[in-house]
Amino acid sequence: MTTEAPEQPTRRYDPNRRDRIIDACLDVIAEVGVAGVSHRKVAEAADVPLGSMTYHFTGMSELLHEAFTRFSVAFSDRFAVRMAAAADREAALASIVEAVEVDILSDQRELVLTQELYTLAARDASFRDITNAWMGRSRAALARHFDPATARMLDALIEGLTLHRALDTESQDDALVRTAVARITGSLDHPTLVHPTPDHIVIAGENP
Repeated sequence: MTTEAPEQPTRRYDPNRRDRIIDACLDVIAEVGVAGVSHRKVAEAADVPLGSMTYHFTGMSELLHEAFTRFSVAFSDRFAVRMAAAADREAALASIVEAVEVDILSDQRELVLTQELYTLAARDASFRDITNAWMGRSRAALARHFDPATARMLDALIEGLTLHRALDTESQDDALVRTAVARITGSLDHPTLVHPTPDHIVIAGENP
């Protein structure tokens, strides 16, 4: 009498599993922060077996590195597209304002992910290649229209505005964005940037 061998379970073909884990990791970070991320939480969010985590990644550090790299590249690519679409300096000024007001300051999830990355990179130098590359891509996009020093200052302005929006308990005034961009670029007479100045902002040279 022959005994049939037990049927082996068929491994489900899932070519996008690794990508799904990375995206799920970003979702978990946005919800609970880097400190709250675990293999189990990410696996549940990605709807994959827990063993998939160690199959695709050597550890949590690699997963976080992949996730934040994907996030930063997508973010900076979007900004680069905006700046590349600007036909001249005038259009570039308007694009910067729109990028800050629409792309950067309007999405709470992206604000949280940005600050989580900054905190992680400040604590762990192995993640600073991500932030350095991000800043480099942003400056390169700005350098299409501005000199290197101005591009660096504009990049710092955008980073600062992001931080303020993430942490400020008061509502942000969009006119402040336009005023700041105008001052750095010397474009106070640019029509896109001319808006009533908020009462709490004093233009240099004016009497309060």
